[in-house]
Amino acid sequence: MTVASQVKKTLATLKGNQGTLRLYALQARDEETKMAYNEALECTGTIISDLQKRVQILENQEPQYKGN
Repeated sequence: MTVASQVKKTLATLKGNQGTLRLYALQARDEETKMAYNEALECTGTIISDLQKRVQILENQEPQYKGN
């Protein structure tokens, strides 16, 4: 498995985790718990953004990985 495909797989997993965190945040009854989920959402959002930039760099460096 190439580095690009590993990064893309990690990115897809994080996006799925982010969706789960959103559901948990919506279902949480305790305000402190909602805040914790929202904080985790912000962190994963930052990581996702960074990984998306990394994917672009990898695709520019190695065009054969585009779209995989």
